[in-house]
Amino acid sequence: MLKIKSFDKCVFELGKLPGIGRKTALRLAMYIMKMNERDVKELADSIVDLKQNIKFCKECGGLSDGELCSICADSYRDKRVVCVVEEPKDIFIIESSGRYKGVYHVLGGKIAPLDGIGPDELNLQRLIDLACENKVDEVIIATNPDIEGETTATYVYKLLKDFDVKMTRIASGVPTGGLLEFSDDITILKAIENRREMY
Repeated sequence: MLKIKSFDKCVFELGKLPGIGRKTALRLAMYIMKMNERDVKELADSIVDLKQNIKFCKECGGLSDGELCSICADSYRDKRVVCVVEEPKDIFIIESSGRYKGVYHVLGGKIAPLDGIGPDELNLQRLIDLACENKVDEVIIATNPDIEGETTATYVYKLLKDFDVKMTRIASGVPTGGLLEFSDDITILKAIENRREMY
């Protein structure tokens, strides 16, 4: 078997990324080999810059290069409508629809007992604080429609149902067991527009 230390290390490191198997890592490493030096440096610099300078927004938990993300800092966003998502990447997906004008709350995961993740591992305190302080009119729960996402949605609903807050769940346009990240913009838009009230 051919052994080239630097190349093998690159393949190994790329293979650590989610969804990247050995064959894909090999293809990516070959592609990087064919790139010009400037583009490779820009790619490497952007990865280092991402790790060093991107942090989590102190309000919503989304990605930001400052204390607040651009959504939380936007005075035109409706701060009284909060969309609850599992991970920061879900914000990008919903924002791509171009129609949602509220703000977000990132849970940092979903309830998954088999993975050792319970409610205590989720970022729920800010939601409770918003409800307690009467700073929110509607909470839209946009967790994925898989078993763990539905369990999480039910838990969040039970946590907030006694407050004066309208609780809604994204509509079933996103297929059961499907993931938000694999839904197109129109499906996401319809799922939010046709959200249903939770009882």
